[in-house]
Amino acid sequence: MTDPLTNLQCPIPISDYPTVTLAHGGGGRLTQMLIERMFLPAFDNPQLVQQHDGALLEVNGARLAFSTDSFVISPLFFPGGDIGSLAVHGTVNDLAMCGAQPLALSTGLILEEGLPMEDLWRVVQSMQGAAQAVGVSVVTGDTKVVDRGKGDGVYINTTGIGLIPAGVQISPTRARRGDLVLVSGAIAVHGIAIMSVREGLAFETTLASDSAPLHEMVREMLAVGGDHVHVLRDPTRGGVASALNEIAGSARIGIRLNEAAIPIWDQVRGACEILGLDPLYVANEGKLLAIVAPEAADAVLAAMQAHSLGREAAIIGEVTEEHRGRVVLRSRIGGSRVVDMISGEQLPRIC
Repeated sequence: MTDPLTNLQCPIPISDYPTVTLAHGGGGRLTQMLIERMFLPAFDNPQLVQQHDGALLEVNGARLAFSTDSFVISPLFFPGGDIGSLAVHGTVNDLAMCGAQPLALSTGLILEEGLPMEDLWRVVQSMQGAAQAVGVSVVTGDTKVVDRGKGDGVYINTTGIGLIPAGVQISPTRARRGDLVLVSGAIAVHGIAIMSVREGLAFETTLASDSAPLHEMVREMLAVGGDHVHVLRDPTRGGVASALNEIAGSARIGIRLNEAAIPIWDQVRGACEILGLDPLYVANEGKLLAIVAPEAADAVLAAMQAHSLGREAAIIGEVTEEHRGRVVLRSRIGGSRVVDMISGEQLPRIC
């Protein structure tokens, strides 16, 4: 008789990682390993296996996107935002990456004993302001308090549900040879804004996070691109590099990037050089990647550039059948290098 306990063994070799590391939450190779070897086998179902930014559900003829995210950013308040507005924007954007318009949000607050009520009020007011600006309500929630020293102020979980319009088919598996890769603006801004606070870096102008809701820009993109918009992804943890590697793996295609076409602000590039960071791996919270059929790429790009959050949008690469499952960057000087999924953790507690 088979011992039922054998079915409960952890699929990750204990000798390799006997404990969780920060890198397991960095959005790179170890995060992917944790998902593929631990969570997917345990919770296996058709929605989860897609590894989308949310689950796609059909209810009485309506198609819904359902997504959840947790936020542990440090510091709680930073140039351009705070943990409250970030929580709203992050979940709204996950819904938007499924092609959905947000309907409602929930929130769970884990508070540390000793958190100043003034700080909590600022966070709550920021969440409400962000939700009101999006046009969505926080309709339910939960609150827990943990002992002093065990919570770092406040952690927030937000869950969202959104409606997917008819005819919209967004999936990481839909990338096809010849598709073009678009980005909605300058990358690595959020991560460097957070690091500037942590490390005391000074810039000629204040560098603020790009945290913003992207659902309206997505709506405009889909209005002109329709079914030609194949993939949407917000490159948060792990940055552009990790997001594109995930897509390349899911669709079993290759992606070729043009370094000269990728928008990066000079102060961000300079900060990355000082800190020893690659901008392609730095987190973003108000940017998106789109993989679009070539016949619609110019129209989708124009729609992005016409929106206030997409004025610096650019075509940065293409999908190829070569080097399947990999991302390759053509450098400014004409060479090429593989842009692999990051193995460690560049910037912990970034979202």
